[in-house]
Amino acid sequence: MTKQAVNIVVDIASQRLLLRRGDQVVGEFPISTAKNGAGQQQGSECTPLGRHQIRAMIGAQAPLNSVFVARRATGEIYSSVLAAEHPGRDWILTRILWLSGLEPGLNRFGSVDTMQRYIYIHGTPESEPMGEPLSHGCVRMRNHDLIELFDQIEVGTEVVIVEQLERD
Repeated sequence: MTKQAVNIVVDIASQRLLLRRGDQVVGEFPISTAKNGAGQQQGSECTPLGRHQIRAMIGAQAPLNSVFVARRATGEIYSSVLAAEHPGRDWILTRILWLSGLEPGLNRFGSVDTMQRYIYIHGTPESEPMGEPLSHGCVRMRNHDLIELFDQIEVGTEVVIVEQLERD
């Protein structure tokens, strides 16, 4: 019996992330994509479309609500007190799935390169709403959902980001 490929679909319209094994959806999670909508351009703070892959998985052993800056754990654990000390900070928590584009000219190379834009799937504070686009370009998830996803994928897993998923 062959092992079925696992992939991820990010549906911007529904603000949902689907984990698929073959043609079967094995996980579905609420997310928050970019407040500025879909787009590829460096500096746009938009969520990039197209085919990507997980380039790196960061934070495998980090505690829940660990704070990351520049893909490194700071040693801090997110709390309302820490949030009050750093208003306006775009919190990257718990785990990071760093994306790399697979489509030259669309999301790879030049001013549209997803990896060089530092686009991640990452955890966010529980106080941040899911189901509405509010990020600076990344895909935000609930921390427990992200850990569940993280444990089922590997580096190289394909991630397809679409404006709206066509449903059967």
